[in-house]
Amino acid sequence: MSVFTRLALFALLIMPLTMASMVSQAEEAASSDEVVETTQAAEPAGKSFGHRVLFYLPNRVCDVFDLVRLRVRFGPGVDVNARVTKYGEVHAGAYTSFFVGLHGPRTEPRIPWPVGIESRAGAGISVVDVSTSTGAPTYGYGEVGAGFQAGIIGLDLGADPIEALDLVLGFLFIDLTGDDF
Repeated sequence: MSVFTRLALFALLIMPLTMASMVSQAEEAASSDEVVETTQAAEPAGKSFGHRVLFYLPNRVCDVFDLVRLRVRFGPGVDVNARVTKYGEVHAGAYTSFFVGLHGPRTEPRIPWPVGIESRAGAGISVVDVSTSTGAPTYGYGEVGAGFQAGIIGLDLGADPIEALDLVLGFLFIDLTGDDF
């Protein structure tokens, strides 16, 4: 497959996601206005059928990538973490790094970019967390995994069986984890 074909396919997959982000931002800006027009009919709650059809393919592709997390990190730090579900995490350390790889489970509608910068510092056990983070991963509800940062290289691995169910139900337009656009 040529580079041009790959870029065209990527653009076709990302365009609806970017449009959804722009529509979401516009809706938030409109809802924050204090002026209320009573002549307009209220929109129904949820997403329209047309919206679901338009984003069907991008949502299924994102659901496939939600199944696993495999990120390699480059940057200074020392950190270790292990998790069994979102609320069963143990971690300690600090790092700031550039990452490359599969983002893992999304817990909200957002584009899972395969590269980025993240930092995390502190410690935590389950819901008691005294750490600060910027761009750090959001772990899935049923994710099982572990990660480390040793010097200038790190790794973060995980899998979420709930995301497998979300993928299967997604074929029937059911969004179990609330991460569809």
